[in-house]
Amino acid sequence: MRSRERQVWIVAAVALVAAILGWIVAPARFPQAWLSGFVAFSLWPLGSLTLLYAHALTGGRWGEALRPGLLLGAELTPALALLVIPILFTLPALYPWARPEGDHLHNRFWLNLPFFFVRGAVSIVVWIGLAVAVLRGSNLARLAPFALLALAITITAAAIDYTMSLEPDFVSSAYGMIAAASAGAFALCCAILVSPAAGPEVDNQIGKLLLGLVALWTYLDFMQVVIVFQSDLVKQTPWYLGRAHGLAGWVMGLISVLHSWIPFFALLSPSVRRSRTGLRVVAGLIVAAEIVRAWWTVLPAAHRGPGLVDLACLVFMLAATIGWALHRRRHE
Repeated sequence: MRSRERQVWIVAAVALVAAILGWIVAPARFPQAWLSGFVAFSLWPLGSLTLLYAHALTGGRWGEALRPGLLLGAELTPALALLVIPILFTLPALYPWARPEGDHLHNRFWLNLPFFFVRGAVSIVVWIGLAVAVLRGSNLARLAPFALLALAITITAAAIDYTMSLEPDFVSSAYGMIAAASAGAFALCCAILVSPAAGPEVDNQIGKLLLGLVALWTYLDFMQVVIVFQSDLVKQTPWYLGRAHGLAGWVMGLISVLHSWIPFFALLSPSVRRSRTGLRVVAGLIVAAEIVRAWWTVLPAAHRGPGLVDLACLVFMLAATIGWALHRRRHE
């Protein structure tokens, strides 16, 4: 094991110990901290599976160039089954519908513990099964239409279950699509960061694809805001109002700048799209924005901002992911 890889794993171990101590010392803060880290982490494997199966249908040199990074993301899929366990132990602390007083909610057909466990188990099994098919080199072109449909359904259900249902009165038909666009953009950016450069023409294709995903995510996210406020939806506006004041409001603006404005205008430039360095800078901004967005989505539901426990959970998952990437690169 190289010294850099060893250092990363040490950081991951220390962060995990800090997260466990945070669970003991601040049990009211730990559930949101772990959930926000889980949400950010899940984007890479789920987005990687989506892009791998999409490439199996469409082809293109972009997928071949980014395949190392996408396969690395797919390899992380089984970790979701382990990382979800602390969430299952803290459901009542996270979700009002999981508490006895949540019986009055109108959407109890969907938001109830037995159905939640069934959906979660089915999603995990589907994701791991699709990852195994990818890693074994199965005939993805034949499997891809069914795989993409399954991913669309399970990613949407997971987004509703794990984050939207934190505030069960908030309902959005675009929420699952925004989550899927986030996963695709995040996984593409991670693959750009870890895959070797493939030449200006291929990088230009990758840059155009990233530009399309940025535009799609921006459109979906912005239109959701417009529809909520233009229609004066009483049950939906509090979700945004709670995330638009104080520090959360500044974070909301930061996410918009890092995830939409800078990447969009930068990727309009052919010179940026043809440069792997330029693509990596843009990719780094989007990855950072998605990580911050996980906090912005989860923590206001508990009426609090980020703290040391949140940082510990995030650093553990981030460091463990980097450690795994370095380990796989060493064995290539």
